[in-house]
Amino acid sequence: MIAESDKIQIEVRPATLDRWDDVAIVVNHGEEDGCWCQPWRGFDTKALSGGKSRPELLRQQMQRSPPPGYVAYVDGRAVGWVGISVRTETPRLVSSRTIPTIDDLPVWSIGCFRILPGYRRRGVARALLQGVVDAAREAGAPGVEAYPIDPDGRRVEVGAGFVGIASMFDDAGFRRVLTTDGHSGRLARLLVRLDLPKR
Repeated sequence: MIAESDKIQIEVRPATLDRWDDVAIVVNHGEEDGCWCQPWRGFDTKALSGGKSRPELLRQQMQRSPPPGYVAYVDGRAVGWVGISVRTETPRLVSSRTIPTIDDLPVWSIGCFRILPGYRRRGVARALLQGVVDAAREAGAPGVEAYPIDPDGRRVEVGAGFVGIASMFDDAGFRRVLTTDGHSGRLARLLVRLDLPKR
């Protein structure tokens, strides 16, 4: 998918194994330690990791369908990431005490966004969101779900906004289902859903 925003052209591509170097830079700046888009999934616990490191787990996930995320490119440079997973196959979401499960549909769940400095507030996250929705629709997924915050027009720290901003999902046609017990940056996380009609 290619989107035009703020006079930049944004290309969104699935995080397949041949894009490992790009994913490593945008997700974790190439550092071995860090999240590697794993904590929100819950596979990195000792019981489930099989002794694999977080980078190894992400590489393993990149060989599956759907991929664990999508990468945004500007002029061939990886500048953004959105992490996804099928909710019913994601241990942390299945067992969450703060983010409820509203049904048993295998919707795609968006766990996080990461946009590199210099490219924030330029439409990269919106392009990534649209890329996920388009891919989910193409794959026949029943919907896309996310758990953003609503700062109500106030600016938030990057560390709190990684879950997404509710207004972006509103603009993309998601409905606000409920306010969860989860928080980011002391703001309640919402559960939002875009149902996709069967093809």
